[in-house]
Amino acid sequence: MTSDRFDPAEASRLSAEPQDEALFPVVPEQNFHVRRMTLIALLIAAIVLPCLYVTAMAYSDFHARVADATDVTLRTVRVAEEHALKVFDMNETLDARIVELTEDLDDNGIREHEAEIHQKLRTMGGGYPQVAAVSIFGHDGSLLASSRFYPTPAISIADREDFTGIRSGKRLEEVSRVMTGHVAGEQVFNMGIARPAANGAFAGLVSVALRPSYFEAFYRELLGGNDGAPMRMSLVRTDGSILAHYPRSPQERSALTQHSPVADAMAEGRRAGVVRMQSDLDGQDVIVAFRHVGSYPVYVLCAYRTAAIWTAWYRHLRVLMLSMFTPSIALWCVIWLSLRRLGAEEEAWERWQAEASMRRSIESAYRQSRKMEALGTLVGSVAHDFNNLLMILSANVQIAKRRGTSGLDRELSAMERALKSGESLTRQLLGVARKQPLRNETLALENWLPACRDLLRASLGAKVSLVMDIAPDIWPMRVDVAELELALINIAVNARDAMPNGGRFTIRATNRPFPREDGFPLAGDFVQLSLEDTGVGMAPDILARAFEPLFTTKAKGMGTGLGLPQVFAFCERSGGLAAIDSAVGAGTSVRLYLPRAAKPPQTVGPAETCADEADAPPGVRILLVEDNEEVAAGMEALLQMMGHQVTCVFNADAALRLFDDARSRQARTGEPLPFDVVLSDIHMPGRMNGIDLAEAVLAFDPHLPVILVTGYAEELDRARHVNVHVLSKPFDIAVLEGLLQGVECEPARARPDATVHSAHSAQP
Repeated sequence: MTSDRFDPAEASRLSAEPQDEALFPVVPEQNFHVRRMTLIALLIAAIVLPCLYVTAMAYSDFHARVADATDVTLRTVRVAEEHALKVFDMNETLDARIVELTEDLDDNGIREHEAEIHQKLRTMGGGYPQVAAVSIFGHDGSLLASSRFYPTPAISIADREDFTGIRSGKRLEEVSRVMTGHVAGEQVFNMGIARPAANGAFAGLVSVALRPSYFEAFYRELLGGNDGAPMRMSLVRTDGSILAHYPRSPQERSALTQHSPVADAMAEGRRAGVVRMQSDLDGQDVIVAFRHVGSYPVYVLCAYRTAAIWTAWYRHLRVLMLSMFTPSIALWCVIWLSLRRLGAEEEAWERWQAEASMRRSIESAYRQSRKMEALGTLVGSVAHDFNNLLMILSANVQIAKRRGTSGLDRELSAMERALKSGESLTRQLLGVARKQPLRNETLALENWLPACRDLLRASLGAKVSLVMDIAPDIWPMRVDVAELELALINIAVNARDAMPNGGRFTIRATNRPFPREDGFPLAGDFVQLSLEDTGVGMAPDILARAFEPLFTTKAKGMGTGLGLPQVFAFCERSGGLAAIDSAVGAGTSVRLYLPRAAKPPQTVGPAETCADEADAPPGVRILLVEDNEEVAAGMEALLQMMGHQVTCVFNADAALRLFDDARSRQARTGEPLPFDVVLSDIHMPGRMNGIDLAEAVLAFDPHLPVILVTGYAEELDRARHVNVHVLSKPFDIAVLEGLLQGVECEPARARPDATVHSAHSAQP
């Protein structure tokens, strides 16, 4: 029996193909974390720096404004102090001149010269706007002469504080409180000195009445003539009595509050200073600068309202914030939009990376399948020839058992076990080489997969938990159920070995369409089976060889290196692909892409059994077509022991000539065909193979059973289009015996007694 030949040139060409080729170009890794942190840092800086700048500027501006206000009050109070000093010095000089004028006169003398003195007082005090009146009082407080009246009315100030105080020698009373003057007839405060007698005793009082309005007018002019100005001016005595004040408030007070900061400063005798306090006049917070007026018991005060400072500061702060934060807000929006765009870009990048990773792994699997085609040809040929040897051994073991050889039961059982192991090995080799025939059927995954739970648990062991996640409305698949079960077991065993301390094995099933326009190795509808473990994962160099036949990282004797290659080959032969992703410490994910079935699974009824074996007809007439002499001899002897008549030929051409001869005889004599069943190998030398023979036989007699035997998957796929039974090598003799019993159950054909033709006589 011949086989396909391995082409070293083709294998070299496939092995020399670029291994790094992928569907997508290699794109540099995107460090979204660094970019996000950079944008966040920029956003924080864009928020914090303007805020810090505005805070620093606002703090500096506020304190500058407080300093400016303090400086303004100091300058203003100094001017007011100089003005008050000049006025009081002038009044003191005026008082001294009047004392000299009346130095030699007593009270009666002043009355006698009242007219002359009145005229002189009027002349002396009439040229000063601050002077309301100039008066001379006697030792008993009676008015002796005045610049305002002549003759003087009967007026006495004997009970006034300034009179009694000056008489007692009190310095404070030289400047009186504000009062309505008896002489001036208006609001005034008096500045007086004692008039001594010739013997030095108190002889009376010389008093100059000063108008507070004069000082208030000056203060108004000094403050710019604006009643709404932030500053207030006051002239007060050292005891806190207010002599003049501008601007006036509706709730005018006559004296400062006791124990206020400025009152305490004056009580301590401080000549100048600045204090912060609550105004006695309007209750507002103010900055007060005060100065002592010469040696007089009088202070000048200048108060600056802090509310005005705050108002101006707020106004400037609004302008500063508007000018600073308007561009900053625009920058914040740009950075925020950049963050959102970066988030969307990262999400798109992750999706693209996942898609690209999946497609690269599938593309790599696709290249792996092409690379393994050459290897598969060699492995398939070797396995096929090895199957023929197994068939020879199997047939002869069956012959020995049927002959009842005594004393060899143990040896025959050992040979049968060795045959089973050999059959399993060749099945794996043929599977990896894509030569193992598949028995595809439509599978409802949502029903089948839960039924495999116990089998998978046994493969995973007690330490590994099993999770199944099957998407709703999962599509049916067209697969070989036995091969799929073997693939799941192989992956589960690998997952168990990767999780020696336990873990989780997850099976996910989802629908996965691949549009044709994507130019992808897969096109159409597929079911994606994702088998994920939480094990140690694979290094990149091991991952690159995961699907390579006979490659294993397990200890010697623990693995054959055929598990994952079987998975890969099964998926490819089913019309799909297998891909694998893994990283050290991150576990492994194996994805199987299996084609969607065109039709839903059908329920098959129970097979009909043959009638009672006691009534079964005798053995059938078999035409055995086999090119391997030893296989043919073993099969021939075994079939004869089963009670069948066997005619053996060594190729399809010879078998077809037998049928041509039988057809000619049937045409001449009406004699029926000499065979009840045809048992033929598929791959044989000559012009025709077994499938060609089956087609020719069925064209002649559509009801004649034909059984084909093969070890190649591609031959099995072609044989499915012919109405025949197909056995894949190596097969169990019991299976063939069951098929032949089915032929026996059919209505018996008219057949003459025929002897067994020898293989050599049937040779052309």
